[in-house]
Amino acid sequence: MVDIIIMSGNATEQQISAVIEKVKSLGYDVNLSRGKEKILIGIIGDTRGLSEETFISFPGVIDTISILRDYKLVSREFHPADTEIAFNNFTINSKHIVIAAGPCSVENKEQMLESAKFIKKCRAKILRGGAYKPRTSPYSFSGLGKEGLRILKEVKEETGLAIITEVISPEDVDIVEDVADILQIGARNMYNYRLLERVGKSKKPVMLKRSFQATINEFLNCAEYILKEGNTKVILCERGIRSFDSQFTRNCLDLNAVPVIKKESHLPVFVDPSHGTGKRELVIPMSRAAIAAGADGLIIEVHPNPENALSDGFQSLTFDLFEKLMEEIEKFATVMGKTL
Repeated sequence: MVDIIIMSGNATEQQISAVIEKVKSLGYDVNLSRGKEKILIGIIGDTRGLSEETFISFPGVIDTISILRDYKLVSREFHPADTEIAFNNFTINSKHIVIAAGPCSVENKEQMLESAKFIKKCRAKILRGGAYKPRTSPYSFSGLGKEGLRILKEVKEETGLAIITEVISPEDVDIVEDVADILQIGARNMYNYRLLERVGKSKKPVMLKRSFQATINEFLNCAEYILKEGNTKVILCERGIRSFDSQFTRNCLDLNAVPVIKKESHLPVFVDPSHGTGKRELVIPMSRAAIAAGADGLIIEVHPNPENALSDGFQSLTFDLFEKLMEEIEKFATVMGKTL
């Protein structure tokens, strides 16, 4: 079995093309990754019947590698360098801590504009806010829908902040990506394979949240669905898993996942300490811990008046607490050799 063909960094374009043409002639797609010393050609498809002897004799080929995992495109073997996702005025990468913040749900324009202006002043780069909200109870507030998207678009135009908002069905992707800079797939939809395949065809970056009952292997395989469709701009988000103790926290924030995923995958990793703990007083300490664990960013719930929030007010930070959070994590970012 062959999953990756390693070629010399000095291989000619003709030699590289010859290998790629051979791979494609066998019915596979390819992923080309160029480094200074090596060139990697990833083979996309079921490679269990593919022999290394098919390629090892090609000029410029050094070696072949078999990946013994279910996921390939997500793996660091397939793509050794960290994935970077560039926006107009910031980049998600391993050199910076990027903060997304805002209310759980879009309630009205005044609430969103006030939140956006404040988080921007505190140097957050992304405004979060749900227009569509899948809820545990059918009687809970489930979002403003298209009206919420209209509000997000207006706030984006007035503040210049990037927007992340959730999409909950394949049919809604077109209207959501017209507003959103990042499409969010929530924890409840991590296993929605039709939705994963649909956002995989989008040109917009996707934040995939880990389901609260998912193993890391399952999480990475769901990301594979998105990359397989052609969208390589994927952000993985740890947002807590369900445990046996719900007295003190809403979920168990699995910060083990951060270094594990950074080792296994090239994709950037965010942490959601708001859902991960479900407790306002735990958001700041767990944000510090997330940065120390190696997270590339945080997504935080912030509300002008959490006590009157239509959803998740109990875990949303006040403006004062968010300002304190930004001050504290900057110190941790500096220790980790990163900047806000």
